[in-house]
Amino acid sequence: MATNPLPPTNPDGPDAPDRLRAFAKYSGIAFQMLATIGLSAWAGTWLDGHFQNKNPWWTIGLMLFGVLAALYQVIRGLTKG
Repeated sequence: MATNPLPPTNPDGPDAPDRLRAFAKYSGIAFQMLATIGLSAWAGTWLDGHFQNKNPWWTIGLMLFGVLAALYQVIRGLTKG
C-alpha cells in the first residue's frame, strides 16, 4: 500500500496570506506588462495615422520599446523581492 509522502495542506493555514500576496504581485506584473505594451502599440498606430506613413514604423518602434520597458519592469519587480 502506497503512502502519501506529502503532509495534507490546509488552504486556510498560516501561509495563505503569503500565497494571496504573491498571487496579487504576479498578476499585477502581468497587467502592468499588458498596459505598457498596449499603450505603446496604440501610440504607435496613432502616430502612424497622424503622419500618414506608408509603413508602420512608429508602431514597430514603440512596440519594441514597450516590450523592452515591460521586460525591464518585470525583472526589476522580481529582483526587488
